[in-house]
Amino acid sequence: MNPAVITSVETMLEKWKGREGNEIQVFEEFRLLTAEVLSRTAFGSNYLQGKKIFDMLTKLSILIYRIYFKARIPVISKMWKSADELESEKLAKGIHDCVMEMVKRREEKVATGESDHFGDDFLGLLVNAYHDSDVTNRLSAEDVVDECNFAGQETTNSLLAWTVLVLTIHTDWQEKARKEVLEVFDEHEYMIINETLRLYAPFAAVVRKVRKGVRLGNLVFPADMEVLIPILILHHEPELWGDDVHHFKPERFSEGIANATKYNSAAFIPFSMGPRSCVGMSFATTETKIALSMILQRYAVTLSPAYVHAPFPLIALQPQHGIQVMLHSLQSDA
Repeated sequence: MNPAVITSVETMLEKWKGREGNEIQVFEEFRLLTAEVLSRTAFGSNYLQGKKIFDMLTKLSILIYRIYFKARIPVISKMWKSADELESEKLAKGIHDCVMEMVKRREEKVATGESDHFGDDFLGLLVNAYHDSDVTNRLSAEDVVDECNFAGQETTNSLLAWTVLVLTIHTDWQEKARKEVLEVFDEHEYMIINETLRLYAPFAAVVRKVRKGVRLGNLVFPADMEVLIPILILHHEPELWGDDVHHFKPERFSEGIANATKYNSAAFIPFSMGPRSCVGMSFATTETKIALSMILQRYAVTLSPAYVHAPFPLIALQPQHGIQVMLHSLQSDA
């Protein structure tokens, strides 16, 4: 994975040469970067098929945004579907079919003896989970498709973009991270990334269905009930994090996540938790560390006056108007 990430970041940085002092919309830049990286590392030889999936996903995201804000007429809206709804269903089916076609090819290779495993890439990890002998950990076909759709690209894009944003505002932490990169340490990067995940968790909430009836204290959850877990609310709860909950303070993670959360494992769940936690967690954090390290070695980054702060939960938490920054080269020959 690392060579593919480094090569892709190098390509992006090469495009940035000559743009020092000019405004760059990094959320869009990182969207292209993460799609490139994930296509290569997640799907391996199925790289072009992966690019096709992300192209469809981008179109689907726009349609979901439009549909979400459209007024609905009771009864009639259930009987009649708009052009956007029909197109979104077509795209969703296309994404599902592409992913499951790749899964089927890998299953066939194992079944025929052409290969003794499903692959070492991200898709291979998902196919292994799809065939997990433990039913509680096994992924469904829908889970596999959802992870391919969102976990790798959307999660990494969100994390990387918001991390750059907070570092343009808190330049003292940008300098700490840069110094650390040059000295080949990662303590400050670890704290910065975790605090960014707390303030700007990739997913505002997750929904889980109760498999069988269960009682938690005085609460009774019947089977098949859907439960919404509000991640952003948990991450911004003063009772859990203190009165400075809305402040960017990476030092709160200086002694690890357990100490920061006072050993409350549900207080910090940017990638959810348990057997249904995001499979792309390690992928996202590793790619973010590599990309951030390479950027900070070459550039000091400041926030553009054009930036408007408007986080918006669309699949993953996104900046509604983008994140505009200015690059300042740290290399004399740039």
